[in-house]
Formats: sequence, structure tokens, C-alpha cells
Amino acid sequence: MKKVITLFTAVFALVIISCEDTEGFVTEEFTVHGNCGMCKKTIEGSLDGVDGISTAEWSMSNDKMTVFFDPKTISLADIHSKIASVGYDTDEKRAKDEVYDKLHSCCKYDRPE
Repeated sequence: MKKVITLFTAVFALVIISCEDTEGFVTEEFTVHGNCGMCKKTIEGSLDGVDGISTAEWSMSNDKMTVFFDPKTISLADIHSKIASVGYDTDEKRAKDEVYDKLHSCCKYDRPE
């Protein structure tokens, strides 16, 4: 069932991408630490509707975030900052302790040093 949902999500993302003017957009993949479905919703939600970002998908199974975005509109550093601002550490940006501390108990992942 997970594979069917993943396949459907990928196909849906391709349909959306094909309907947008995505010339100059790039895909980047990086680590975002998290635990559960609520983490996924919050992590992906931190980029939802952000100008210059076409798609953003976080994989719970391997902590990988894949973002398709326009680097002329938003920088990769800004993307990392937006994710960290909701309490999740990336491989480039650490969330503030006070924001991490407000995460739901099931979302408190083991933070890297």
C-alpha cells in the first residue's frame, strides 16, 4: 500500500510540475530529521505555498527531503531555514531549541550533535 501511495504521489507531482512554468527549477535532496506522519505534515507544510517552490516531499523512511524549486526565487539556505523554523534540524541548519521543545512528544527525534 505504501508503494501505491508513493507512486500516486510521484505521478501527481509530475502532473503538477508539467502544468507550471518550471524552466530553471532544480531538484535538491537533503536530510531532515523527524519521526512520524505528523513530522511529515509539518516539514512539508513549512514549504507549502512558498514562492519559488514547486514540490517538497519528505520521506519518513530515510529522512530525505526532496525539493523542486527555482533558485532565482528562493535559495537552498532559505529552504533549510524555513524547515528549521518549525522545529526540524536539516543537515545544514539546526532548529532553535525553544522551537524543537514545543514539538509534540512523538515528533521529538534524536537530535544530531
